[in-house]
Amino acid sequence: MALPHPLPPDLADSLADRFRLLSEPTRLRLLDLLRDGERSVGQLTAELGCTQANTSKQLALMADAGVLVRRRDGLHCFYSVADASVYALCDVMCEALRRHWDARAGTLRPSA
Repeated sequence: MALPHPLPPDLADSLADRFRLLSEPTRLRLLDLLRDGERSVGQLTAELGCTQANTSKQLALMADAGVLVRRRDGLHCFYSVADASVYALCDVMCEALRRHWDARAGTLRPSA
């Protein structure tokens, strides 16, 4: 989908909301852990080394935004990715960061 130019204010607001959602490092780490499939809150908490309360809060924010899907099974809650486009966005940004770091490393090397 091509973005309209100029961006309508409501679309700009929605884009900013999604970028804010993805701007928190713990949420990015959770998304990375969920690349391999569904996991319970307990599993994610153990792998992150965070408190269960913080893990649950971050997961709930992403589920409410439609990025994740929540499934309950008895007392356990499981999460999986609902919108895999977040991985495409993360991959693009990781590649851009790699190029930036490579370029910076080149400028920091002493001249021969």
